[in-house]
Amino acid sequence: MLLSKYKINIFTKKILVDRKLSSASIKISNFLLMKKFSLLLFPLLLFVTPSLGVQTKDGTVYFAQPPRLVKAVTTRSETYVWGATYYFTLNLLPDAGVPLKQVTISKTEGPDNIRYNSKKIIAFKGTHRNKGQQLTVEEVGIDKKTNTISVFFNPAVPPGTTFTIGLRPVRTPRYGGVYLFGVTAFPVGEKPYGYFLGYGRLHFYDGSDNYD
Repeated sequence: MLLSKYKINIFTKKILVDRKLSSASIKISNFLLMKKFSLLLFPLLLFVTPSLGVQTKDGTVYFAQPPRLVKAVTTRSETYVWGATYYFTLNLLPDAGVPLKQVTISKTEGPDNIRYNSKKIIAFKGTHRNKGQQLTVEEVGIDKKTNTISVFFNPAVPPGTTFTIGLRPVRTPRYGGVYLFGVTAFPVGEKPYGYFLGYGRLHFYDGSDNYD
């Protein structure tokens, strides 16, 4: 009789242990499942779509692939002359995911500040040597303190477009040397993220006429 009770106790304990192990196994399985689900859910927080680019939870819009600064060139490389145009060519890749709304160009290096004629800013598809369809410049903003010019497009420039912005200075710089212009591109959206694309390099010479 005592032996039977002993066997029953062992059997009961075994059932309890099995239940605990089963419960622990279920908890581990649920944890792994939730972890896997969270990893799958995380990319959705960025809302990546071919038509919208990338938009984070706070509303910031990013290019899926940022544009590229292709080239910068001036039509007149002599110092302090009239009639020059500074061309900046950009390539908005087909997989950019979202149109381009704004480009800012800032003179960051060079011994003289640049004065622009805002009414003569132009933009077009293609390059300065192969001009295509004109793009509509909606607005031009100039910050004299930072020597920055902002160009806004309406309609925005669609993905898959190589385009050029032509800036018209009042005159070329008074002093020769290398001038660097930082170029930043912004997608459409209420809260666009500006991508710094690099520097356009223009070289001006005293008393020479070098045209690239």
